[in-house]
Amino acid sequence: MAEWRYEAGIGEARAALVEDGVILKARIELEGLRVGTVAEGRLRADKRVELGDGDVLLGMVPSGVSEGARLSVEIVREAIPEPGRTKLPKAVATDKPLAQGPGLHARITATGLPVRIVRAHEADALEAAGWSETLEEAVTGEIAFAGGMLLMSVTPAMTLFDVDGGGTPEALALAAAPAVAAAILRHGIGGSIGVDFPTLANRDARLKVAEAIDAALPQPFERTAVNGFGFLQIVRRRARASLPELLRADPAGAEARAALRRIERLPPPLPASHMLSGRVLRAIAAHPEWTEELARRMGGPVTLKEQAR
Repeated sequence: MAEWRYEAGIGEARAALVEDGVILKARIELEGLRVGTVAEGRLRADKRVELGDGDVLLGMVPSGVSEGARLSVEIVREAIPEPGRTKLPKAVATDKPLAQGPGLHARITATGLPVRIVRAHEADALEAAGWSETLEEAVTGEIAFAGGMLLMSVTPAMTLFDVDGGGTPEALALAAAPAVAAAILRHGIGGSIGVDFPTLANRDARLKVAEAIDAALPQPFERTAVNGFGFLQIVRRRARASLPELLRADPAGAEARAALRRIERLPPPLPASHMLSGRVLRAIAAHPEWTEELARRMGGPVTLKEQAR
């Protein structure tokens, strides 16, 4: 039976839906405004609403509400990191009471599936299911499947999957379709998704590939047909950033949080100091609360040093 494995890490919360030792979904949650949060703020002229935790973009300004007025808004999409900028969270005006949106643990608990808490002093249940390999996949975009390879590229407009491999175009496309669906679910990819299958001249073959996507990817989503060049587009609801977007937006921060996880899991006797790269040390230094939490969990101060180049 599938189960969620959850870890309250330093700087991030982590969860993986695991079945038969394989990660079906991998999720990382950072600090920030969550979907479902209801907060009060002040309206600006550019449809932004100033909140205590940062600005959000209001979809539609309610009638009679002018610049400078205070109003309550509900977060419907979290911030989305992009190269060189971050898309602001989206919000809608509401009369709901102020509330914090559910965090990762609450969301996975609400699925009704069992939730196992992963603790640092226990065997690494996340790593046993392939956690590091899943993160590497999200960073490199290289996803192997039987008979071929997917290359996942993240752009501001959409996430693209390029299909490559041997065999006939139809066989390759049919093998790739469930792999694409699995990757979308594993990495939490929403919004516009493009899949570049091999060119399929046969209409029946294109229909079979589209049906294979339908069979492997749970609703809700919309898609186009596979066109004569082998391209298919999928659109899914996008409430938050995908795993590739999170990791690629701040590689040093992701490495830093992973390093803290490794240190936290070290068995005694502990080394006198821990050697890390300069950029990881700088990322950790930007969040002094991380080292404070690490010291609390380790039972005393932890010395971090820059490794020799």
